Amino acid sequence: MRTFKPYSKPLKLWRLSPDLWRSRPRSFEEWSALRRWGELPYWEPEPMGYLLRTAREEAGLTQAELAARLGVTQQAVARAERWDANPTIERMRRWAEACGRTVAVRIDPSR
Repeated sequence: MRTFKPYSKPLKLWRLSPDLWRSRPRSFEEWSALRRWGELPYWEPEPMGYLLRTAREEAGLTQAELAARLGVTQQAVARAERWDANPTIERMRRWAEACGRTVAVRIDPSR
């Protein structure tokens, strides 16, 4: 972490104001590239829809093929892969299983 020393006291970059955060979501292509390069800012959430799309693409499936495995329409798969998607844990489990993956949910104690 880089520390900058302005006139008064050090300012650490990880303490960004919420005003500096993005107000609009990144495109999947931009998010995916930044994630691959390890350059995705820590404060940006990992959109569940983008994670589902990544799992599908890494499994080598098209939306139509995954839809057939899940018993839903291709349009339902496309909606689930959007930035603002909010799938249930059951949907994520079935999706991961269809892509040859597993889902792990972890809740840590607060500090």
